[in-house]
Amino acid sequence: MTNRVFKLPDIGEGVVEGEVVQWHVSVGDSVSEDDAIVDVMTDKATVTIPSPHDGTIAVLHGGVGDMVAVGAALVEFGEGGDSPADSAEEKEPEIKKTIEPEVDSEPNTPTTPPPMTTEPVAPPPVPTISTPEPLPTVSTPNESTGGSGGKALASPAVRRRAREAGVDLAAVRGSGPAGRIRHADLDAFIAAGGMVQGAAPVAYTTRRNDVEEIKVVGLRRKIAEAMTTSKRHIPHFSYFEEIDVTELEELRQFLNATKSPEQPKLTYLPFIMMALAKIMPNHPECNGHYDEANGIARRYGAVNLGIATQTDRGLFVPVVKHTEAMDVWQAAAEMQRVSGAARDGTASLDDLTGSTFTITSLGRDGGLGATPIINHPEVAILGVHKAREMPVVRKGEIVVRRIMNVSSSFDHRIVDGADGAALVQSLKRMLEHPALIFM
Repeated sequence: MTNRVFKLPDIGEGVVEGEVVQWHVSVGDSVSEDDAIVDVMTDKATVTIPSPHDGTIAVLHGGVGDMVAVGAALVEFGEGGDSPADSAEEKEPEIKKTIEPEVDSEPNTPTTPPPMTTEPVAPPPVPTISTPEPLPTVSTPNESTGGSGGKALASPAVRRRAREAGVDLAAVRGSGPAGRIRHADLDAFIAAGGMVQGAAPVAYTTRRNDVEEIKVVGLRRKIAEAMTTSKRHIPHFSYFEEIDVTELEELRQFLNATKSPEQPKLTYLPFIMMALAKIMPNHPECNGHYDEANGIARRYGAVNLGIATQTDRGLFVPVVKHTEAMDVWQAAAEMQRVSGAARDGTASLDDLTGSTFTITSLGRDGGLGATPIINHPEVAILGVHKAREMPVVRKGEIVVRRIMNVSSSFDHRIVDGADGAALVQSLKRMLEHPALIFM
């Protein structure tokens, strides 16, 4: 009996093909109507294709990572189904879509380094200290005295301490050059009750030369394509700065201590968002897109901030729209909403599109600097790093201040170096004098 062919249905939104991300069935499986068959990713969404009827899977068309055109054969069913044999009359199943956020073209995406393909280097032998014949002062039993009662190697101060403690240096194992006994060796000897202490030998294990090959498909492929587009088409330049956020930290802690229960806890990001919204009218070239195909630079009045968000499915960029119309509490609440929606996969298409400028932050793992990749087709991105206590010079005195590093990248076709630096300096002024944010 001829297999019944089920073709990839029209997913809508002008989609002409989809990438096979995951098969939920195998050849020979029996399925019921509406059982999940396969996940297909398009430019806009991940689509779960259900079975149109009961049946047995006879043939699967396309492997993970393969592109399947709309109307092309997707699955063939063998005998046992209860639907008409003519595949043209297969009913089109209801499709479940999960919107996938636009990926951030930013280098903070955690990636697994490629496995080593070279042969492992043999581990170094366990180090041992031999007793050279020409050095009569090196002890055979404890490496700190001569082979026949030679004098232990130690400084006069160590010898004096040993005499006062009643310790025979010949019994102490030295860790210094040529077995020289140091204060730490004497302390360890005394603390151990007079026992000669030696380090346990280090065990080395040779790893197997296994190679794991992981096919780059689905969202990871989208991330790779976006990063490649950004780096290939955008001539980046980066700019770094230190910002003293001591006063901002005091304000943040005060606001968190006095907030109402329904208000969100404030991090640094809502203040940075508010500061950017405040200064963007003075730096319009940084808040926009560049359409290189048509040679058009678009500057936007609204400040729609993309917030690079790490999830268990990859790095996404949900968007806080019209930040310029918000107060700090509203900005914090909206940022938490869209970031949370991106993490749990419930973000709408509107939540994930329309950014005009992107902020990326690694929080506590923020490091000292980076060269963030611009989120194409935007023309600028700001990287925020961990704030830390540091000694700095203020008015000729060394004081401890809370310092945050920021890294930024700009599209040099649209933003001149002086303009990019001016944006960051304006941000620095706002954050170092946070009252300006609210004026």
